[in-house]
Amino acid sequence: MCEHNQCCGIHSSKWLYYLIAIVLGVVGGLSEIGFVEQVGKCCSEIFIRIFKCISMPIISLSVIVALTRSNSDKAMNRLWRKTLKYTLTTTVIAATVGAVLYLLISPSNVGLNFETSENSVIKTDYTKYLLEIIPDNIIGAFSEHKVLSILLISVIFGISIRSIEDTDAKRTLKSFFDGLHSIFFTITKFIVKILPLGLFGFILVSVKELKSGMDLNGMGKYFSVIILANILQGLIVLPALLAMKKINPLRNFKAMMPVLSVAFFTKSSSGTLPLTIDTAEQRIGIKKEVSRFALPLCTTINMNGCAAFIFTTVIYMMQNYGIEISGYTIITWILISTLAAVGNAGVPMGCFFLSASLLSSMDVPMPLLGMILPIYSVIDMLETSLNVWSDSCVASVVDKEI
Repeated sequence: MCEHNQCCGIHSSKWLYYLIAIVLGVVGGLSEIGFVEQVGKCCSEIFIRIFKCISMPIISLSVIVALTRSNSDKAMNRLWRKTLKYTLTTTVIAATVGAVLYLLISPSNVGLNFETSENSVIKTDYTKYLLEIIPDNIIGAFSEHKVLSILLISVIFGISIRSIEDTDAKRTLKSFFDGLHSIFFTITKFIVKILPLGLFGFILVSVKELKSGMDLNGMGKYFSVIILANILQGLIVLPALLAMKKINPLRNFKAMMPVLSVAFFTKSSSGTLPLTIDTAEQRIGIKKEVSRFALPLCTTINMNGCAAFIFTTVIYMMQNYGIEISGYTIITWILISTLAAVGNAGVPMGCFFLSASLLSSMDVPMPLLGMILPIYSVIDMLETSLNVWSDSCVASVVDKEI
């Protein structure tokens, strides 16, 4: 009983610190005090740098350690299959929800009068995205935050270590990577203790950005599709998945709230990963062998919010360009949006730049993207929170079935 009360007291204290940080961040963002603004920006930048520094190593080490610790190939294959199954399922559903809402709300053109040339051809060559997964420099993959490349490198390392015939060499390498893994999770515990400082900075900077004002320029329905798609996916689809597996959605959501708050203001699911893993293990009770494999994998490929954004943005741009949006186009882009989201980096504005890259590769004009920017900060916040919430839901379901 005492241990339970002590645990509740610790969690209550965390919530109090988070609440104080949020209030101070909002007040600081609304104020015009230069010193407070500088302190907030400094805290924000420091924590963003910390998250960038540890997120990629944690993704890599978690995958390597999970592969080397597995007692059998059968158990690891089962974990792989379950994680990929629910990751792809939720991402496809997210893109489909975006498509259905797009058809129901029917965003109108903004009247920029794009002209379609008779000789214009929409290109659909995505081979360069596949080639970029193969790294030409291991260090470069980490320094440039190429998450799929890092995932590929880590899988190869993990499988290779398992295949080493020299028992002593295998044991030494496993101990080495286990040690590094423990170091980064120890660092994560330190970061969690001072996280309210970072939350204060993130909120202050976000409030400052929102104060600059947002002009929807007649694109309200377009934004409504994206925002509603995120809300429906997060509050209906994912809780329904948990309920189907007899997992309490409300309990999990309450447990994840501190992490979702950080994800909302950092706009980086990769940066939030250490906190996601810690919360999943400590507050939800997901087994370590599941959380430390499934969550890094989900952070890399499970982008529910990004799938809805990519689909809606590309279709809307094509519509404004004068391209006919048929049923075939809708179905094709549901699949492309899913695959593109899988390859998206979990960093701020990742979906925006990926959508721009897709449109550019098809020679679709992109002046509307500049009109999206003023409100994209809010969309990015929602998408990141949804991505992290989805990661935790997938990990919970996999933990239940393993």
